[in-house]
Amino acid sequence: MEWLLDPLNASFVQRALLGGALVAVVCAVVGTWVVVRGMAFLGDAMSHGLLPGIAIAALVGGNLMVGAALSAAATAAGVSAITRNRRVSQDTAIGLLFVIMLSAGVIIVSASGSFAVDLTGTLFGDVLAVETGDIMVLAAVGLVVLALAAVFHRAFLAAAFNPQKAASLGLRPRLTHFVLLCLVTLAVASSFQVVGTLLVFGLLIAPPAAALVWATSIRTVMILGSLIGAASVAAGLWISWYASTAAGATIALVAALSYFISALARGAVRRKPGTGPAPAVEPVPSLEMEPLPRAPHHA
Repeated sequence: MEWLLDPLNASFVQRALLGGALVAVVCAVVGTWVVVRGMAFLGDAMSHGLLPGIAIAALVGGNLMVGAALSAAATAAGVSAITRNRRVSQDTAIGLLFVIMLSAGVIIVSASGSFAVDLTGTLFGDVLAVETGDIMVLAAVGLVVLALAAVFHRAFLAAAFNPQKAASLGLRPRLTHFVLLCLVTLAVASSFQVVGTLLVFGLLIAPPAAALVWATSIRTVMILGSLIGAASVAAGLWISWYASTAAGATIALVAALSYFISALARGAVRRKPGTGPAPAVEPVPSLEMEPLPRAPHHA
């Protein structure tokens, strides 16, 4: 067992594990709604859109997480502005902003003429450099995300499964969508140091998707996704310690593989003696929509 616990003797690994676990919880809670609402492409664009803000913040000596959040927010605002033209689809707008933000970030870095911005660490993360102050910030972000997710849970649920009823109940779908974009912004901005801007998408999407194979309720997806994400962080750190691989990339790979492992395990569980071979593709169980409050009755 010593070989299993040896990496934890290093204080930087302990901080990396704690910081990564906090990020896993934030990403699982927010990523659940991203997966359920089919917003994966937007999440990917926002994660890649972090680079300009991070580059500018590093060059002026500002806080990288604040720069990342502002850059992600600008990406989301840009998508909303472009899609006001009904001739342009949301996918097209997201693709345009994806290229613009990523290109702008690389240009800013290349034109800086200095090494003030560690492009490799920004793109692929530097989880082993997480400090105590970073953990405090991640904990604060986690509390904010959990609080907003709890307050807007019914609104998110209604907007995801029954937008018309959400509007009739006065749940304000537009405000709900804006709050969800803010949560995605917080999730990707707080995660880039752990897995980098290119790999944030792995923690945001893969653990909730792996949980979705088993869970039948939104809350269960969030809880199970958090556990899968935290386990992916621990396994990725352990593998990178002994294999001398990039920690952030290893964590992202383990998280992505968790979906396939989960799907295979689900298929194995569904195979019962005497029922013949299991179907080639196992259906994902549908989420049970929680009851919504009735619309107020006016006499």
